[in-house]
Amino acid sequence: MRSTSIAAVVGVLLAATGVQGAELPEAIKKAGELKLTVSSTYAPMEYRDPATNELVGLDIDLGTEIGKRLGLKVVWSETKFAEIIPALQTKRADFVISGISDRLSRRETADFVDYLKTGPQFFLLAESPVQAAIDLCGKKVGTTRSTIYPQDIERWSKANCETAGKPAVQFTPGENAVDVRNQLKQGRIDAAVQGSETLPYAQQQEPGKYRVVGEPIGSGYQGIMFRKEDTVLRDAVFEALGAMITDGIYKTILTKWGIPGNAIEKPMINAAAQ
Repeated sequence: MRSTSIAAVVGVLLAATGVQGAELPEAIKKAGELKLTVSSTYAPMEYRDPATNELVGLDIDLGTEIGKRLGLKVVWSETKFAEIIPALQTKRADFVISGISDRLSRRETADFVDYLKTGPQFFLLAESPVQAAIDLCGKKVGTTRSTIYPQDIERWSKANCETAGKPAVQFTPGENAVDVRNQLKQGRIDAAVQGSETLPYAQQQEPGKYRVVGEPIGSGYQGIMFRKEDTVLRDAVFEALGAMITDGIYKTILTKWGIPGNAIEKPMINAAAQ
């Protein structure tokens, strides 16, 4: 009688967290933890809170909640963005949730559970004389070198500047989002590109400092990245994320970080078209 009662309680708890029936790889079940690595320079997705030095952000909240629903402790570590994919491939990370875009070029060795709308966006200093995106032809535009944004800038330049008979955008590489914004403030570049999900936070932190110009120059999704062979873990996370969307905690987290408009209606696997 007592064991039946306990089983019923466990069933209710599993249903409430949305992971009833979810399977996990044996090694992860045995360890009781998820190893997740982020690049902590991409606020509000993941960054060190300057007041507390704690690792915080939208991805941190989502990853922690996913771990909770799978009954696993999340152990976070940090690395440069350029080392994020190698960390996954060498199994230093069980999966990646760190502001990384789902792209066709990355799917030869990885799968994505897409969880957030995104798009590369031009922005500049508020006092810049540039009024339209086309005015950036021939100008210096910076972005993080290890992202897919340099290719987005080149693609946009060919489709707009070249077509209009104007000089191409001059790409200037940066180490990370903080470095790129510093280059902008120092006058070393004329404009910059970041994911649209990060700009409301940057504008809030430095009121009146930045303004966006034009529409996003692309569209897609940020994804939770898995090794191709890790379908069991991928599907467990997909299920947990779906439950978070259904019960509202997903939208609560996005609202907390100021980007509810980037929400998706349901998780998707490998949904980005580019």
